[in-house]
Amino acid sequence: MKRTLNPVTYDRITVKPGIVHIGVGNFHRAHEEFYTNRLLAENPSQRNWGITGVMLLPGDKPLYEKLSSQDGMYTLTVCGRDGKDEVFDIGSLVNLINGVDYSGKVIDAIASPDTKIITLTITEGGYNIDKETGEFILHNNPVAHDIANPSDPVTAFGFVAEGLRKRMRDNGKPVTILSCDNLQHNGNTTRKAFMSFFKAQDPELAEWAEKNVTFPNSMVDRITPATTPDDVVRLNRENGTDDKAPVYCEDFIQWVIEDKFADGRPEWEKVGVEFTDDVTAYENMKLSLLNASHTLLSYPSFLSGYRKVDDAMHDKRISTLVKEFMDIDITPYVPAPGNTDLEKYKQTLIERFGNRSVSDQVSRLCFDGVSKFPVYIVPNLIKMVRDDKDLTRMAYLIAAYRHYLKYKTDDNGERFEVAEPWLTAEDEVMIASDNPVDFLGVSAISAADLKKSEKFVNLYLRMVEAIKDKGAMATLETII
Repeated sequence: MKRTLNPVTYDRITVKPGIVHIGVGNFHRAHEEFYTNRLLAENPSQRNWGITGVMLLPGDKPLYEKLSSQDGMYTLTVCGRDGKDEVFDIGSLVNLINGVDYSGKVIDAIASPDTKIITLTITEGGYNIDKETGEFILHNNPVAHDIANPSDPVTAFGFVAEGLRKRMRDNGKPVTILSCDNLQHNGNTTRKAFMSFFKAQDPELAEWAEKNVTFPNSMVDRITPATTPDDVVRLNRENGTDDKAPVYCEDFIQWVIEDKFADGRPEWEKVGVEFTDDVTAYENMKLSLLNASHTLLSYPSFLSGYRKVDDAMHDKRISTLVKEFMDIDITPYVPAPGNTDLEKYKQTLIERFGNRSVSDQVSRLCFDGVSKFPVYIVPNLIKMVRDDKDLTRMAYLIAAYRHYLKYKTDDNGERFEVAEPWLTAEDEVMIASDNPVDFLGVSAISAADLKKSEKFVNLYLRMVEAIKDKGAMATLETII
């Protein structure tokens, strides 16, 4: 396999951190760090936009120690769909702080006049928003601790609040808080979470933040699998490196950001980032096509015995299901944003999902369906029911999801564990019920009110019986 090596070409000593990033995981290191590394290499005038990485969780310590031993540097292998890989030394992570042991350093970094942007990858659940009410959860134990103990924070909200409080008292400049998590309207969610926390903890800080903090929406995209110990060995062998914390990802990358920054920003547009006044159309395209298709293929693939996404997508039956879903079910509800060629975008998705070099885990796509269905599937499903569309593929998906949760056994008789951290007690009762219609009330899909659609219920009941009697794959063969 052909590999192109790209060493750091700039003097890292000359780079000053202007961004504090909370949550230094694989996606961040393959996405924001990648863009910023390119910017630092190509534009000497941008050397005040290095990144300080902040790790707040006890479980982050092993990665912190590995990266610290390499002065924050690591390799990123970008896996081409054409079989040609590129390897980049990433040097944009110029400072690293373990917030568990050095909370004061995190607070000082946030308060620093050099810091103009605080970016976040704290996962979808990290914003602490109640899924039913849409409100910030104030009674969460760590949050309650931080509200009562401002100078001893443990959450991202507490750290940011204490850093901004110091900034406020020092008459500091405005700052931008930019979410890089895969949430629809992630800036609005971030604003809701942080402003709710500020108001509960310190009304004076909340008033200052209203005038001095912006929360742009953004849309992020790059498939970045978890790096296993075997991957570390493989990547170092293939790349001729000795990296304790390598990352690998696909060759596709996208970042669309609402251009709403409080005190300047990097010229990321010079390295491929797109700035816009409204990211809504881009979000809708990604969530409705990429994320929804991931959810669509995940449960049937897992039940059919597939454990890797690329293996599943090389099964013509599954790739046909995905293509028909995108073309027939979703495209009517996805206006193409900007200059996007929607047909090319969909074809690229098929290629990305089947990229052998990335080999994402199907179990990762199955994880936390309760959070994914309401965002990726339900909005368009509601429209499809309203418009009397063909509901076959949607009924198949939801029947497969029920089978996955209820029976925990695939078509080959293999037992598996379900990873659904947000299932409620009521959900568990509906999953356990022997009446399949009860399942249509689970929190993941309840907003669609599917019991009221006789057409959907009839299709769904047929799929439930078929999957139970013949298996997920045999049932799929009857609908493509």
